[in-house]
Amino acid sequence: MNEFRIHHDVNELLSLLRVHGGDGAEVYIDLLQKNRTPYVTTTVSAHSAKVKIAEFTRTPEDFLKKYDELKSKNTRHLDSLVYLLSKLTEDKETLHYLQQNAKERAELAANAATSSATNFSMPSSTSKISLQELEELRKQLGSVTANSSAQQPLELTRKVLRDKQNKKNSGQPIPVFPSWVYERPALLGDFLIGTSLSTDTTVPIGTLPLASQESVIVEDLLYVLIGVDGRYITAQPLVGRQNRAFSVDPNLDLSIKELVTRILPVAASYSAVTRFIEEKSSFEYGQVNHALAAAMRTLIKEYMILITQLEHLQRQGLLSLQKLWFYIQPTMRTLEILASLATSVDKGECMGGSTLSLLHDKTFNYTGDSQAQELCLYLTKAASVPYFEILEKWIYRGIINDPYSEFMVEEHELQKEKIQEDYNDKYWDQRYTVVQQQIPSFLQKMADKILSTGKYLNVVRECGRDVTCPVAKEVIYTLKERAYVEQIEKAYNYASKVLLDFLMEEKELVAHLRSIKHYFLMDQGDFFVHFMDLTEEELKKPVDDIIITRLEALLELALRMSTANTDPFKDDLKIDLMPHDLITQLLRVLAIETKQEKAIISADPTELTLSGLEAFSFDYIVKWPLSLIINRKALTRYQMLFRHMFYCKHVERQLCNVWISNKTAKQFSLHSAKWFAGAFTLRQRMLNFVQNIQYYMMFEVMEPTWHILEKNLKLASNIDDVLSHHTSFLDNCLKDCMLTNPELLKIFSKLMSVCVMFTNCMQRFTQSMKLDSELERLTLEHGTMLGPPTEEERAEEAAKKKLTNKLLAEHADNLHLTSGFEATINKFDSNFSTHLLDLLDKLSVYSTNDCEHSMLNIIYRLDFNGFYTERLEHMSAERSQKAAPLLPRL
Repeated sequence: MNEFRIHHDVNELLSLLRVHGGDGAEVYIDLLQKNRTPYVTTTVSAHSAKVKIAEFTRTPEDFLKKYDELKSKNTRHLDSLVYLLSKLTEDKETLHYLQQNAKERAELAANAATSSATNFSMPSSTSKISLQELEELRKQLGSVTANSSAQQPLELTRKVLRDKQNKKNSGQPIPVFPSWVYERPALLGDFLIGTSLSTDTTVPIGTLPLASQESVIVEDLLYVLIGVDGRYITAQPLVGRQNRAFSVDPNLDLSIKELVTRILPVAASYSAVTRFIEEKSSFEYGQVNHALAAAMRTLIKEYMILITQLEHLQRQGLLSLQKLWFYIQPTMRTLEILASLATSVDKGECMGGSTLSLLHDKTFNYTGDSQAQELCLYLTKAASVPYFEILEKWIYRGIINDPYSEFMVEEHELQKEKIQEDYNDKYWDQRYTVVQQQIPSFLQKMADKILSTGKYLNVVRECGRDVTCPVAKEVIYTLKERAYVEQIEKAYNYASKVLLDFLMEEKELVAHLRSIKHYFLMDQGDFFVHFMDLTEEELKKPVDDIIITRLEALLELALRMSTANTDPFKDDLKIDLMPHDLITQLLRVLAIETKQEKAIISADPTELTLSGLEAFSFDYIVKWPLSLIINRKALTRYQMLFRHMFYCKHVERQLCNVWISNKTAKQFSLHSAKWFAGAFTLRQRMLNFVQNIQYYMMFEVMEPTWHILEKNLKLASNIDDVLSHHTSFLDNCLKDCMLTNPELLKIFSKLMSVCVMFTNCMQRFTQSMKLDSELERLTLEHGTMLGPPTEEERAEEAAKKKLTNKLLAEHADNLHLTSGFEATINKFDSNFSTHLLDLLDKLSVYSTNDCEHSMLNIIYRLDFNGFYTERLEHMSAERSQKAAPLLPRL
């Protein structure tokens, strides 16, 4: 279960319990992920859990009845749920909370019902109906609805299934039986209610001697056993899915009647099996049910042969009631098992894999009864043939041919081209998915490998290659699961090797990943120097004023002028201007299913005007099938890392530009130089911070993680391992670069903002002095057109320079006095120091509490001489003092 599914389930539970307030579902995610364990179902654990709940509940009969009903429907994960409920019965605190919560919800529901109810009164009836009239009315309604309402749901069910299957197979309509098959009830082979054996007047059986009664009843039983009403034994109308009941003439001798009641369950079982065969033979119920019905029909034919033989004996006067009971007993057990299976499939509305699960479980449960187990094994083998044909096509060729939606793997219509366009289109995860209720229980452990095997082969097929597994063999059902498990393992190993070799060797996956690393993780230094020099002026503009084609032309120029020119995939690199800045984009991802999500999503992206630097990012063109690995989700992660590092690089360049400007300003002797020295010191601290952060991200996070990725890719045995390693690489980079922690991210963003505002302030100050223009105007070092400068000109120039320096120094002092520049620098210093200490303190906390030891490296680099150690220890002591409980006074 992934994190988003846990988010959803916890939110649903909180909604059902009407829990409001707090921090939402995200509080419980880590707790659930760390403490969940897989539940292994065993017969003993399920039985003990059932017994424990039955002992705990006030109505054990109702619980056991409901459990048996769900078990007969082959409900998935029933034993796991019962086990969980049995554990809840041991937790008194949770039970108390649930009882209180149920009481509160019941009161709310009652109040709502009271407030919304309309006042009305039932009309008082002046006449009363007797019990006899009520019973007659009930019988009339039962006989009327027996033939109409019972058939209508079947026709409606067939129509729903037919519409669903035709929608799935729009180009290939599903065949159907003609309507007259269902309109002629005499073709069904079951009892026809309201008809009799003949039109002759029936002699009251009580007036016949005992021998004649036995003879007549034997004849009636032979008819009833093949679904035809007798003269003295008739079938009752069916109500719902109940078993067939029979009406026996009450005047029949008690000794004969007792024996008749023992034989009639055979007729009831035959009726249930016949109805099942006729119903499930329809195309709408799928190939598995059709195969099961065909196997049952074969067994019913043998039963009919037995009845024919008994009729022959009866005509010769050699069949007594006792002999009939003797001959019918072996068949009774067979029909009882068949009827039980038919009823279970009907109740569970089973199709495809769920039918096979039910048959397998029944076969396994009859371990002590060899005859019953052999019968169930025969039926399961017959029913599994069409399912295994679909399975073989899937694991040997990567093709799904499942017109009736019976297979465990379901295909969805997704276009692989959208992987590059739509962030949410998870082609690899959603094109083929496992349908849990269609997984046969004997293939449950292999479901993931079956899904992966077909997916691997399907990818290669979609690239224009026809693949067929060389070790393909027919899969046959057996109680020894290892037989077909080995076949699936062989097919899986072959499919894994074929796709992995195809991606690694022919499609050069590692080379593409290395190319992406060059640009998105900024390991091509000369390329970025050229690119940022070329695009500096363009990226300063508002994003709406930037011309994309100009940026792409400059990108092309930078690629050709640097070592990136040797990259064979450089033409896949593109420019992308994002609608949000990095912080908003990251918070959108981190705020999924939290209370901040709606506020962030509803924010207008045009509220702030983005500059080109804030919106700039790279994009990369990835073609199928490499887009399975380098999908939009992965590219978005790369873009987040790139935008983070690119902005850091921009801030570093701005600070370096301030350093260059300050180098020019140092030659002037300012009377109030104290504040200027402070600005130099602050600039150097900022530059040290930004450069160390960049060094940490590039050389202590990305490079080691990249080497681990390369090593893991060489050892990967299948494409899912490659996906997992690549995703893990990106997740670790995002986490260690502080991009997954909103608190650290906000502090870091504030630090970057302080640095940028400081550089802007210093640049404005330097420009106000106009040092460069004044010096250029006064410089005569290169002489004039009349020749080199004379001594008098040199002396005059020196005097003018001295006077100019004096005037500029006075101008700087006046600027300092009028604008409060010293206070501004001190404020920058204070803000930067405060945010930096806050960042170091939070990093220390997270590295200790969350065991994120790699973040300690930032602290060691930024606090290399222990300058911040004392203040950090003081902050830690204050935090511990606040967290400690107050001691009582003595």
